[in-house]
Amino acid sequence: MSTAPAAVAIPGYRAGTWRADPAHSEIAFSVRHLMISRTRGRFTGHDVTIVTGEDVLDSSVVATIDLASVDTGHEARDAHLRSADYLDVERFPTMGYRSTGVRRTDTGWVVDGELTLHGITRPVPLDVELTGFGPDPFGGQRAGFSASARIDRRDFGITTTPLMDGGGVVVGDEVSISLEIQAVLQA
Repeated sequence: MSTAPAAVAIPGYRAGTWRADPAHSEIAFSVRHLMISRTRGRFTGHDVTIVTGEDVLDSSVVATIDLASVDTGHEARDAHLRSADYLDVERFPTMGYRSTGVRRTDTGWVVDGELTLHGITRPVPLDVELTGFGPDPFGGQRAGFSASARIDRRDFGITTTPLMDGGGVVVGDEVSISLEIQAVLQA
């Protein structure tokens, strides 16, 4: 990835502090299951603050995700994900993300940052799309962001790998993360 010039016009861009609206935001994931399909889930409890700088490159994000809020639509699977086999929410109730920089690339924006999961912190860049800035029907201002990343769960000490009888694994190692954030400008 090459670095493109920072000066770029973003329609409606506004500097400020924004909080994710939980009713209109989603932090989701998917992982291979039985190596033939993907199982999807989301975290319903999260607190995300985005600060957009006068210069977009001076922007930042901090997020805390409640791991007990995992929801795949199947309660038995969710309970297993919360167990010590995977997320171990008794010992590690939250996952956190803190940005370390923003950069423009030929194809868009990247937020560099550190993800803390399962007591381990690793760099995880987010590919980000600014989806819009504008007024809401309540007299406020909103901003939209889409982001994605991929992590290897083993890098965070989540190494449970049940094997299938005929070979292969039940759960893949690579986890795709996607975020759809609608944030409200704070007064």
